[in-house]
Amino acid sequence: MKKNKFPATNKKLINWVKDMARLCGPDNIVWIDGSAKQQRVLEEEAVKNGEIISLNQKKLPGCFLHRTAIDDVARTEHLTFICTKKKRDVGPNNNWMRPKLAYKKAGDIFRNAMRGRTMYVIPFSMGPVGSEFSKIGVELTDSRYVVLNMLIMTRVGKDVLKQINNGGDFTKCLHSKAELDINRRLIMHFPEDNTIWSVGSGYGGNVLLGKKCLSLRIASFLAKKEMWLAEHMLIMGIEDPSGHVEYIAAAFPSACGKTNLAMLLPPEGLKRKGYRIWTVGDDIAWLRVDSDGALWAINPESGFFGVAPGTNSQTNPSMVKTIKKNTIFTNVLRKPDGTVWWEGADGQVPKEGVDWQGRPWKPGLRDADGKLITGAHPNSRFTTPVENCPTVSFRMEQHHGVPISAVVFGGRRAHLAPLVYEAFNWQHGVFVGSTMASERTAAQVGKIGEVRRDPMAMLPFCGYNMADYFKHWLKMGKKMKNPPKIFHVNWFRTDESGKFLWPGFRDNLRVIEWIIERCNNKIGANKTPIGFVPNIADIDMTGLKLSKTILEKLFAVRKEDWLEELKSISIFFKKFKKDMPPKLWKEYRDLVKRLKA
Repeated sequence: MKKNKFPATNKKLINWVKDMARLCGPDNIVWIDGSAKQQRVLEEEAVKNGEIISLNQKKLPGCFLHRTAIDDVARTEHLTFICTKKKRDVGPNNNWMRPKLAYKKAGDIFRNAMRGRTMYVIPFSMGPVGSEFSKIGVELTDSRYVVLNMLIMTRVGKDVLKQINNGGDFTKCLHSKAELDINRRLIMHFPEDNTIWSVGSGYGGNVLLGKKCLSLRIASFLAKKEMWLAEHMLIMGIEDPSGHVEYIAAAFPSACGKTNLAMLLPPEGLKRKGYRIWTVGDDIAWLRVDSDGALWAINPESGFFGVAPGTNSQTNPSMVKTIKKNTIFTNVLRKPDGTVWWEGADGQVPKEGVDWQGRPWKPGLRDADGKLITGAHPNSRFTTPVENCPTVSFRMEQHHGVPISAVVFGGRRAHLAPLVYEAFNWQHGVFVGSTMASERTAAQVGKIGEVRRDPMAMLPFCGYNMADYFKHWLKMGKKMKNPPKIFHVNWFRTDESGKFLWPGFRDNLRVIEWIIERCNNKIGANKTPIGFVPNIADIDMTGLKLSKTILEKLFAVRKEDWLEELKSISIFFKKFKKDMPPKLWKEYRDLVKRLKA
């Protein structure tokens, strides 16, 4: 591919690209225009140099496989920094580094890292181009894999560049694979400079800089300054038989069913009611208060970056259809027929294949320690266009976004939280979100199964001091005339033997139906110390056979368990010292009183 001329006229952009090229030393520079023709050329080049593998184009048209380095398979939170002048501004929830030192440390790794390579310039929009919600970024990278993923995950091309040329501001995003050396890997965010630097990684969560880096860490900083919310949330619409659609935004840590919920299909027992689900987004929500005093939201992404293991026709039939074409699979097993597989996929387990590390694989293989070798990595991924989704919302590209009736928080709690409960008010809802906790998943580096506290599912992604983030949520509540009601759900409650009490997946619509009816003041609820819990009779159980004992366990609020939980919450809140909002400490004390009453 020949070197492009600079199509930009924005001097700030031109000078920045030239400065970064001098630092990184690429052999040439190519501007990405978002065209199908250029995309095909990049795919052919990436296949030729082994960056991606072409899959069976008859069975999986437009699909490719990519493998990362074996120590580059998840977000590396310990190597991720927020770089501000004052340490207090990033809080105890972030790693901090002074900007001057950070630029030097990363700059030493970036120096001539692109020698012998091409620097690709990707102008991209998070959100519909031209929307008041949207933000523009430009990512420089030496990875065709990154370019091809950004073409799926964001809106790329000439329309975006036109906005920048007309004087629009943009987030400066610099990435290089460098040597893919974990000892020379850094993900740096400079919120005061609207800049992101990522070097030494090839994993999507670290290198698709429009994703968590811009959409959450930088955007949350901008949202606080500009009075909106950048959240780790799905957005879904629930259409009733009359054609009326209510939208909810929901926050769950990774691998807690966020994508499955965003695309859920009604269970057999509720099909008679004629519900239809509309998917707006499965991961990121940007929310603003409109002139009507209500909260409106967009999904700033245009693709899904989903976890493959466990995705099948039972858990998420819509996603199974979505990934049939124009999808990039990462770290999954390649079958002999040129298709892919992962643990929990549809069909029989293949008799052989090539695993995520490129090694011959067959079922039952064990490593030197006797541990089963999986065909796909537990955090293997697919990147696929939203437009492929059979449940994609017709309002996906609407500049104005969608109105949010309910905000839902959730996590994996085996014994503590009931299936669903409603916060008493916005302030109490912020407390509920601030105390979320869930089991650690394969998407985070660390011990799988360990419980980690993850407020609003934002702990790894909040770009500033989380105590200030809580204050911002409290302020946003005051800004709204009609704030959404706030709920907490827990699909993962278990019995004494560890068996899940709730079937989950499609049946979660039964809980969402109750949430919407509460938002419209159609039904009552039981007031408990933690919030409003459903009357069991108000959850439509048609077609679902659960015993009275199981239902009682699902909705039980055990005071002794919650009093024990409060000890852990107190330890977490104290990490923020004097910055922790007094209003949340008041909610804490009020909960203690209610539990002891």
